[in-house]
Amino acid sequence: MCADLTAWPEGVARHVLGRVDSTMSEASRLAPHLAGPAWIQAREQTEARGRRGRAWRMPVGNFAATLLFRPQGGPAEVARYSFVAALALEQVLSRVAGPHARLSIKWPNDVLLNGGKVAGILLESLSAGAGVSSLAIGIGVNLAEAPPADAVEPGAVTPISLAGETGAIIPPEDFLPPLATAFAGLQALYENFGFDPIRSAWLARAARLGERVIARTGTETQEGIFDTIDETGAMILRTSDGIRAISAADVFF
Repeated sequence: MCADLTAWPEGVARHVLGRVDSTMSEASRLAPHLAGPAWIQAREQTEARGRRGRAWRMPVGNFAATLLFRPQGGPAEVARYSFVAALALEQVLSRVAGPHARLSIKWPNDVLLNGGKVAGILLESLSAGAGVSSLAIGIGVNLAEAPPADAVEPGAVTPISLAGETGAIIPPEDFLPPLATAFAGLQALYENFGFDPIRSAWLARAARLGERVIARTGTETQEGIFDTIDETGAMILRTSDGIRAISAADVFF
């Protein structure tokens, strides 16, 4: 499932900003005026954020961009674009990290390199009635530098950088075209053939599949064997109390 990563996808706009509060915030401001899909990249972010409103550090030389587009389907279908984005990220990183790099995808939204977190994904949508009028997919990649381990919560996967792990030096502006192309190819696969091929490809790259993990939501903690993801994208855990479907949680190894 390797896309041609040499050309910019047709019909997709590109905005490269020097400094902005966050590419997700810029996407929210642009959404009412959206004429077609657009990538928004920033060389510097002053108020970057991750999941659940957490701060996201962006040292110079790292990658930060958001894809803004009008998705097909309702909220359930739209949520599965996070798996499309994760596969696109893994596809591009596998090309630039070299043949000896170990890449995997951590449910629900991180890409791991040699066991450390190298990239994260954040989805935010704007609704229109029962549907979704626009979707913003924010992507951050530690190309040059990783935040310190004490910047993440206890038990979280240690952040690492592409340069630190592999020696590969990739300017952020060079990372966007292959990512945009990879995403466009996988997006077409999803929209034409449904979630099944995306799910199969994602499971083939899933971190800790078949192993014991801990899933923490805002109200409870579940521990069990990571069995699979279902047709909705939920994590299926085999726990001492039976099978549990986890639709949203922070996962710890």
